[in-house]
Amino acid sequence: MAIEVRIPTILRNLTDGAKAVEGKGDTLDELFSDLDTRHAGLRDRLVDDKGLRKFVNVYLNDEDVRFLAGLGTEVSDGDSVTILPAVAGG
Repeated sequence: MAIEVRIPTILRNLTDGAKAVEGKGDTLDELFSDLDTRHAGLRDRLVDDKGLRKFVNVYLNDEDVRFLAGLGTEVSDGDSVTILPAVAGG
């Protein structure tokens, strides 16, 4: 079993159009690194030198990881991670 990661439309060019991909790791950081080995450039779009990029929201099983441990959030087989770009406007 693996961790399912739901990919927003704006990043699907990096996943050959896939709406969801699977990865592995013990933390969110490891998961993103694992995904980057198969979907080059994905991690750079989500993470900068300070952690999660400001305008990217990541949810682990519907919980915002910013209120958990950020990139250090532990993940397990069977978990679901959703990546959502922040939307602003008026």
